[in-house]
Amino acid sequence: MNDETRRERIVLETERHRIVGDVTLPAEGYRSRLSDLLNREGFAFVPLANAVITGINGDKDVTEMAFIAVARDHIQIAYEEGLNGHLDAHADSDEDDD
Repeated sequence: MNDETRRERIVLETERHRIVGDVTLPAEGYRSRLSDLLNREGFAFVPLANAVITGINGDKDVTEMAFIAVARDHIQIAYEEGLNGHLDAHADSDEDDD
């Protein structure tokens, strides 16, 4: 990796799997957001390095892969890994309002 790129840890969820892995994005400017990668024309797959794959429906099996390409058409939810903690904290704070 160089000064022109950065790695971002993201989560992709398909109908059956949660896949956490690293994508390489430009450090800034054009195409530097996750949404830019997901909406880029001409790319049918999202490449992930250092991927951890788990089942959505309570499946306890964990698979780790150095590289995986996820079909963009199968992705239902995508977000940066750090945002999950923020969403969970927000959900917890709603319960405190009762």
